Amino acid sequence: MRVKAGQAKRPAVASGHLRLKDQPPAERPRERLVHRGAEALTSAELLAILLRTGHRNANAVDLGHELLRRFGSLHALAQATVEELQAVKGVGRDKAVTVAAAFALARRLVEERIDDSGPLRDPEAVARLVREEARLCTVETFWVVLLNTRHRLIKVEKISQGTLDTILVHPREVFRLAIVANAAALVLVHNHPSGDPTPSESDVRVTRDLVRAGQLLRIELLDHVIVGRASEIRSRDFVSLRELGLMYV
Repeated sequence: MRVKAGQAKRPAVASGHLRLKDQPPAERPRERLVHRGAEALTSAELLAILLRTGHRNANAVDLGHELLRRFGSLHALAQATVEELQAVKGVGRDKAVTVAAAFALARRLVEERIDDSGPLRDPEAVARLVREEARLCTVETFWVVLLNTRHRLIKVEKISQGTLDTILVHPREVFRLAIVANAAALVLVHNHPSGDPTPSESDVRVTRDLVRAGQLLRIELLDHVIVGRASEIRSRDFVSLRELGLMYV
């Protein structure tokens, strides 16, 4: 389109929402990440790098802000499906898939553990194994952390999911995995979607049943860690039944 003399060229997007490529290079998210590191960028700017472009009335950073506003938090955004992401104006299938893939990689990074990471004797280290996945679970979910004779990690297996506040776990499920993996010991982990990790009577009863089963099979149950959320009255987001003295039969 020809621009008449004295007539300003219309910006590609609405006033106040310049395209990123029209901004000074030092202000663009990609260049700032290269020169200052990812820590210097906001969540919306990091999302903008994934999104690459916005739409007619918003640039990629604006679209990142809109995603965070629409879903309320990064935690909720990480739970969004591709279809839910596509419901946001300016987010097509490719952008939605890119965002979903980025969060999936982040979860896998947290889950990834190597065998020479040292013995898993600290409940904080155990909680760290499933914390990110547990935060995304809206129902109680149960994991088994399988260990070798030196109490080093073999792998983490998710074996059961229940309702909002109920989970059903049978010793057969737990120890079948341990036997197949040739595990010498294990740690149980499950989440409380309410955020309060305080063990219930059912949690204690199930744990003691599993302790007895492990004694018969000579596969030691080292601990049962319950993951919730930290709060003003709780400095930690988990509890250890062994630390509480609730595992003894």
